[in-house]
Amino acid sequence: MFNPHGFKTIEKEDRTYINPNTRIKNFKEFVVPLSDEKLSSQSERCMSCGIPFCHNGCPVNNMIPDWNDLVYNNRWKEALKLLHSTNNFPEFTGRICPAPCEAACVLNLTDKPVSIKSIECAIVDKGWKMGWIKPVPPKTLTGKKVAVVGSGPAGLACAQQLGRAGHSVTVFEKSTRIGGLLRIGIPDFKMEKHLIDRRMAQMKSENVAFITNTEIGKDISAEELVEHYDAVAICIGSEVPRNLPVEGRDYQGIYFAMQFLSQQNDRIAGKTIDPEIEIHAKGKKVLVIGGGDTGSDCVGTSIRQGATNVQQLEVMSKPPAMENKHLEWPNWPMKLRTSSSHQEMGSQGRAWSVLTKRFEGGPNGQVKKLHCVKVEWIKGENGEMKMHEIPNTEFEIEADLVFLAMGFVHPVHEGLINDLNLQLDARGNVLANDSAYKTSKDKFFVAGDSRRGQSLVVWAIREGRQCAESICKFLMNNKHNNFNGVRSEVY
Repeated sequence: MFNPHGFKTIEKEDRTYINPNTRIKNFKEFVVPLSDEKLSSQSERCMSCGIPFCHNGCPVNNMIPDWNDLVYNNRWKEALKLLHSTNNFPEFTGRICPAPCEAACVLNLTDKPVSIKSIECAIVDKGWKMGWIKPVPPKTLTGKKVAVVGSGPAGLACAQQLGRAGHSVTVFEKSTRIGGLLRIGIPDFKMEKHLIDRRMAQMKSENVAFITNTEIGKDISAEELVEHYDAVAICIGSEVPRNLPVEGRDYQGIYFAMQFLSQQNDRIAGKTIDPEIEIHAKGKKVLVIGGGDTGSDCVGTSIRQGATNVQQLEVMSKPPAMENKHLEWPNWPMKLRTSSSHQEMGSQGRAWSVLTKRFEGGPNGQVKKLHCVKVEWIKGENGEMKMHEIPNTEFEIEADLVFLAMGFVHPVHEGLINDLNLQLDARGNVLANDSAYKTSKDKFFVAGDSRRGQSLVVWAIREGRQCAESICKFLMNNKHNNFNGVRSEVY
């Protein structure tokens, strides 16, 4: 059992980073994990709350106090089994999730939450190291066939759950490699791609097949899916980037963030980039527009490629350094967050409340500077915050490489969605609730960012799992829910 006084007697510790001057020389992961002894000690800080708010903070509802107790008692294999019962891919979330569970931890009221994310990652990493994680093939087959369109976290979670339930699952991916934005968008210094490869190998032994370089709605029609599969899960993500349609947008050197990040991931994978379309930051003055995670990834990638200068602009106001705990806890707080890439860039590289008015280019058609203005956000009579330009605050920023990292607006409509004439919500996402995940077209389901809009990997995993359960009930006509027999792991 827990030491009931652990949170009072043990100081918080967490994973650390390799020195920035060292880590920026390559694209390898640079997190330094805690030892097993320290992890056991940190798990002892868990208060084992009667009502664990961390459960609600975590989108997949990880049973955090339970596996903290198991780690504390050196029962790692049991902790792994419990972790996998709610999360198919904790090695992904343990690296790239922003940890809303820690924000919801009671100890976050003192800004010293339990190091949940580090413990989660250590559990699954130890599981792989010790050979505990094995394929979980179904005990019986249902004879039902399911197509999963898209191989991001929602698609992979959905496919794995359905395969383990005994259905024959085929995952279709339009790219040449499996993983969606996990593969092409997340830099290797945050998550190396062999983590995806070993899950693929596991899933291939769990009644899941993968077909790459195949776009549904182009290479295979929606009608063919209807003909050959008993159900289809649409997990294509939210890929349409938010644009910045201002004067000079067409100058060379202005790209969407994902164009840049995907190329670097291709390089690391050994793919040769066509010089005609190559995007590289070496020797360039880089300007990133957008202050979120994708923008941060552009910053870290540009630094590693050898940019001479990197700056990042955000149109929203600078968040407070610390949230009002008593007002916002246990909800996800609005406060200033500094990523490892921001640390590498330095505090002077970030600017808030800045609006780009136009781009200026040289005679060669290459962008050379941005014309910007400072803005403020004022609450109107209806309570809505509106942006106002501040007079006489115009300024210029030199840049010869600009990345637009302002988020994604909705999934790609051309092809599958339009061919099926699926109903959309007001934001352009595929319309479906978060209980049945059924679209307006019979046999078609939807999960992840293509349903809920741009969101976290952990939310995609949750929706993929729940969508799989809904599909299973649909296929079995609710008479026999084979999904209930899904095992998490075999040890």
